[in-house]
Amino acid sequence: MIYTVTLNPSLDYIVAVDDFKLGYTNRTSSELMLPGGKGTNVSIVLKNLGIDSTALGFVAGFTGDEIVRELEETGINTDFIKMKDGISRINLKLSSIDGTEINGQGPDIPKEQLDKLMERLMLLGEGDILVLAGSIPVTMPSDIYEQIMKKLQDKDVTIIVDATKDLLLNVLKYHPFLIKPNHHELGEIFGVELSEWEDVVPYAKKLQEMGAVNVLVSMGGKGGVLLSEDGKVVATKATVSVVKNSVGAGDSSVAGFIAGWLQKKDFDYAFSMAMATGGASAASDYLATKQEVEESLKRVDLKHIAK
Repeated sequence: MIYTVTLNPSLDYIVAVDDFKLGYTNRTSSELMLPGGKGTNVSIVLKNLGIDSTALGFVAGFTGDEIVRELEETGINTDFIKMKDGISRINLKLSSIDGTEINGQGPDIPKEQLDKLMERLMLLGEGDILVLAGSIPVTMPSDIYEQIMKKLQDKDVTIIVDATKDLLLNVLKYHPFLIKPNHHELGEIFGVELSEWEDVVPYAKKLQEMGAVNVLVSMGGKGGVLLSEDGKVVATKATVSVVKNSVGAGDSSVAGFIAGWLQKKDFDYAFSMAMATGGASAASDYLATKQEVEESLKRVDLKHIAK
């Protein structure tokens, strides 16, 4: 079974505002309310691709109830821990102003609730896949992903981590099967600017040397690069030229990689599926459908490059 963990899920209020002006009353030209958070996005895209998963994490208040309702209405299994206090966050995303969003904080997570999640995760075992994705509430221990991986290190669980900075670096010694920084996040880790495939490779290799098994670096309009366990370095251009919605594109890449790996156990194909799925979501108003991914996959052109 595949499990996704979203420690700070959200309701994403996605709006377009024509001719947005600061200091004035602006009215939306379109709006959409959807469950959000990186792990939940992975679960949604997996479901779109015909693959079941169980969404784990914490929810609170009426927003938490709505997150669970919408996910279950989509057919996704949920096993969230319901908090007594606070509300799950609402994130405002202005789709008409690329990259502009206001994200909420989310509820406090008491230690006893975190312990319940740990108990749930300890039930995982051989053959299970666990996705740890996204930011964490400010009140949660900053090494939470590291704690989870340490407890699971002898259980033969395949773990995928999509996080930034120390959340990512701290888990590498436990050898996650896949990590997926984007090129900006990778550059931030090492204090450099990365814009081309060849720029990315030596720094992705450093993360691999630090313990990551496979390193997938998404690069927006430049496509992406994969350094795989078998020693290959493969890259591809983006499958779309016009981006409608960048929200969830990286999460879609993670879901695509999982789907491709489960289907063929081949790194080239898993990477192709990752790039096709991420591109399909970027070209869509929401997260990619199976048909959109299949069309996007036809445009993937892999290039094997030297390390």
